[in-house]
Amino acid sequence: MAKEFPSIDRSLRDFIREQAVFFVATAPSEGGRINLSPKGYRDTFAVLDEHTVAYLDLFGSGVETIAHLRDNGRITVMFCSFTRNSRILRLFGTGRVIRPDDTEFAALMRHFGDQHAGVRTIIVIDVERIADACGFAVPYYDLVDERPVLDAAHRKAIDGQYSRLIDRNRRSIDGLPALDADHPLPR
Repeated sequence: MAKEFPSIDRSLRDFIREQAVFFVATAPSEGGRINLSPKGYRDTFAVLDEHTVAYLDLFGSGVETIAHLRDNGRITVMFCSFTRNSRILRLFGTGRVIRPDDTEFAALMRHFGDQHAGVRTIIVIDVERIADACGFAVPYYDLVDERPVLDAAHRKAIDGQYSRLIDRNRRSIDGLPALDADHPLPR
């Protein structure tokens, strides 16, 4: 049975920390496509306080989350247990995009593990609703390991490749503005 929580307490923090993957969902204000993205690397998600979370947004295949947050700020994060202890946890809230040249960026980076190459932004979410569900129909899966492919690709990238990525990430697939032309290159 679903339960709503007043805050992200120690038990929920522990559950979040144990998950190897989380999912991010956003949508534009009008029309357009709903975005649902899986995110990996356990050290890219952080609980900042009882109502605030953040995750590292790495360069990848698209820029929908940033475009949708710029459009309306709505975001949902879902954690799903694939172990014998079934549970789905959703964090509903309002997100904002923190660029590497924003004053908050360096302080927020301290909440994450090893520095990943290709950090595009940090997404900070003010959580307004916290709810879980049973997850009884979710299958069991065994985690083999984290996939190192994205980090490896970013480590090989040169500034010119990131410049092209920024160029290709200026608009969402629906044409909404995403990265600005002056977006800083990853370090």
